[in-house]
Amino acid sequence: MQDREILLAVTGGIAAYKTAELCSRLIQEGAAVSVVMTESAERFIGATTFEALTGRPVHRHLFAPQEHHIGEHIGLVRRAEILVVAPASANCLAKFTYGLADDLLSTIALSHTGPVLLAPAMNTEMWEKPSVQRNVTQLRQDGFQFIEPGSGWLSCGQVGAGRMAEPAEILERVRATLGDGL
Repeated sequence: MQDREILLAVTGGIAAYKTAELCSRLIQEGAAVSVVMTESAERFIGATTFEALTGRPVHRHLFAPQEHHIGEHIGLVRRAEILVVAPASANCLAKFTYGLADDLLSTIALSHTGPVLLAPAMNTEMWEKPSVQRNVTQLRQDGFQFIEPGSGWLSCGQVGAGRMAEPAEILERVRATLGDGL
């Protein structure tokens, strides 16, 4: 994974804490990681965590470029080999399905031409909702790749499908997608 450019997006959900471990593991393997956080993600984990792990600023706002004078959605996408969204919320899936571009992440998703890995996380009722499953089906048809959520105890106190895949599983998929072996 040495010197591979990875764009790691974090959406709102309690599973965001797992994304910090994923980010750390990517860095330890030699990847260069840029992090994008949605406004909702910031309610669950702080940008400072990802800035400390990556040594780079966290990108949060569409109209407040930190690194790229032409806009983060263009600059970040130009250097990224892969976009990984973990956790991918139901809101994020819906935006990607319908091509909405109302924040930095949704604009990046429209601009990025490389592989996109989505690691959904939400409660069981949300995951099993027909509208969410229609979005998943459409996104697969559009070329998005999914790392299926697992079943188990969820933060809402339920047991069922909707747990974000573990960082090790996501890391394996990133390696496989980039051709860096397992």
